Amino acid sequence: MGRTPLSQAAGNGHGAVVGLLVERSDVRADSKDAWGQTPLSLAAGNGHEAVVKLLVEQSDVEADSKDNMGRTPLSWVAERGHEAVVKLLVERSDVEADSKDTWSQTPLSLAAGNGHEAVVKLL
Repeated sequence: MGRTPLSQAAGNGHGAVVGLLVERSDVRADSKDAWGQTPLSLAAGNGHEAVVKLLVEQSDVEADSKDNMGRTPLSWVAERGHEAVVKLLVERSDVEADSKDTWSQTPLSLAAGNGHEAVVKLL
């Protein structure tokens, strides 16, 4: 799948390990796997708030990076309904809340389609 150790740790919510890895000069915090997903998109989609906070603080992380399907970290988290992580991302000036994926779905349409009322209100 082309996932780095950082991607694996971020996607599984291992904040301490993510913290160790992002401190290294030989680790790219914004690396993409075979699907174009970054450690941030994996952490966000799985609702790992502490890891998302840690990653968005890195200067080499693009908080609005699109994967191969045109989905951003906000798209993934909105679809899955993790309210706290949605709030973290929408408060950032570098995140486009109404970005469209390959199928013209926005984070709002993904949240609404899955019945995530609190996320819909945030968006």
